[in-house]
Amino acid sequence: MFGLSELAIILIVVIAVIAVRKGPELARTAGKSARILKAEARAAKEGGPEPQVIQGEVLRPGTTAGTEQSHGTR
Repeated sequence: MFGLSELAIILIVVIAVIAVRKGPELARTAGKSARILKAEARAAKEGGPEPQVIQGEVLRPGTTAGTEQSHGTR
């Protein structure tokens, strides 16, 4: 049978393998969330209209839907 220390080592290895596979995806998601939070905080400070997020793009106040520039494509 396995002892407590062996089970702890196996658990650490499993967590490390999962972290290697899901790490980049989690980092991208955290980055997107941070950008959205930053834009919302900036809009709240300025007191202007809130930014609109459309398919990953942010429309800045003063721009129209037809004139925004793409900030990256998939």
